[in-house]
Amino acid sequence: MSQENSKSYFDLIVIGAGAAGMMCAATAGQRGKRVLLIDHAVKLAEKIRISGGGRCNFTNLYAGPQNFLSDNPHFCKSALSRYTPQDFLSLVKRYKIAFHEKHKGQLFCDDSAEEIIRMLKSECDMGKVQWRMPCSVQTVAKAEKGFEIQTDQGVVFSKSVVIATGGLSIPKIGATDFSFRIAKEFELKVIALRPALVPLTFDADSWEPFVPLSGISLEVDIETGEKKNKAVFREDLLFTHRGLSGPAVLQISSFWQPGQAIRVNLLPEVDVAQDLIDAKSTTKKNLANYLAAFLPVRLVDGLLLAHGFDGSLRIADMQDKRLRLLGEKLNRWELLPNGSEGYRKAEVTRGGVDTRELSQQSMMVNKVPGLYFIGEAVDVTGWLGGFNFQWAWASGVAAGTAIE
Repeated sequence: MSQENSKSYFDLIVIGAGAAGMMCAATAGQRGKRVLLIDHAVKLAEKIRISGGGRCNFTNLYAGPQNFLSDNPHFCKSALSRYTPQDFLSLVKRYKIAFHEKHKGQLFCDDSAEEIIRMLKSECDMGKVQWRMPCSVQTVAKAEKGFEIQTDQGVVFSKSVVIATGGLSIPKIGATDFSFRIAKEFELKVIALRPALVPLTFDADSWEPFVPLSGISLEVDIETGEKKNKAVFREDLLFTHRGLSGPAVLQISSFWQPGQAIRVNLLPEVDVAQDLIDAKSTTKKNLANYLAAFLPVRLVDGLLLAHGFDGSLRIADMQDKRLRLLGEKLNRWELLPNGSEGYRKAEVTRGGVDTRELSQQSMMVNKVPGLYFIGEAVDVTGWLGGFNFQWAWASGVAAGTAIE
């Protein structure tokens, strides 16, 4: 029996049944293509399931190319412009999934991320997508008429293959380097990989004075880099036993480079030095009591102690020079992380298959017709807040629409 007539031959095999993979399989299947979706996991779409605290921040209303990092920043424009947040929202509404906007365009399910998984599974069913799960892929090789894929359930053939196995983030739910191994086997360049959207850590000795502040959260301005490489966000910061976390730090972690400082403005709306100097003639309060009007008491006490200030001193008795130094510590607190919590805690992987190897229209590898990479496997990394899911949907649709 020829490959074409055998039950093991498909128009498309998608490896990886996450957000991008299911979107791609559903899109191609509903175009009448014979699609097989393979995943090594026992449980479907675990990364969707745990996202957004279990409610899945499934897109961002304001997602655009400006919200993504890449060595080739213009690459993502095509896919994002052809499948927008409104397009995905239409799908969500069609399935009557209740949702809400939480903050800065971030959309979450009212109930559970399971609703998004069920919706994608249903879309695949509409496209008559076939499944092999759990099923491990050993090799992907060029064949006479497409590709030969060796799995632990036997050999399958297809005209096209989409690699949608994501990055290295959160290995405990099954993340592997599969997509990057395949890229290297086909001699594709991979942009250096590192954890992104991840808490930052500090040298234990230098962080010791701040350990008692663990659990405190507040809105800050946070920045890193200089001039054209400078990134600034206003988000919530969270103190932890090992360092800093919260949306502010997750955002800046994607831009931070090892050896580089980060700067935190704990009171973005207040010029602390000027306010303290002006207060010398208007208040009898001591330093700690005065600052407690602006910041949590525990944070005030901890910061004053850590930075060597006596909170019991009356502001009126303090030198302007000392008040300016304190203002600098609160408005422009400079810290030097020694690393991050790594892939274990990272929400995504920065870097990936070099987009210069791919068609921005179809996500197909330029020098290997029929081979595609989508989603987190590609060097396109979104900000925190639903942007990475939007890239998954958009890149999945781009490939699913292009499959011949």
